[in-house]
Amino acid sequence: MYATRGVGTMRLTGRNIRSTVERAAESVDTGRYVLKLYVTGNTARSTQAVENLRAICDEYLEGRYDLEVIDIYQQPSLLAGEQIVAAPTLVRKLPLPMRRLVGDMSNRGRVLVGLDLVSTSGVGK
Repeated sequence: MYATRGVGTMRLTGRNIRSTVERAAESVDTGRYVLKLYVTGNTARSTQAVENLRAICDEYLEGRYDLEVIDIYQQPSLLAGEQIVAAPTLVRKLPLPMRRLVGDMSNRGRVLVGLDLVSTSGVGK
């Protein structure tokens, strides 16, 4: 249903904690964003969230982001430990601190603030 770029999902173990920390450090150095968007099937709201988020990322993060779109109906095991209570939900894994945004990502200003791409003073109400 959706194409994904880059990062896969992994459970933290002794072996891959180091690679996760290294990737976090690299993210800080390169300004790379690691994003996961949890959706519920091929609904209008899910499709809109994917389209809105991709448009924002292509404009503001061109070449600096990895987006993984996860259909929670098809891959419920990927919800473990993510504390997802509604969908669509965007989880910004990197750069730290981790952030969550819920909704169809149509409020561009809210998404930009949530991703720390603009300050709250740069967004009108």
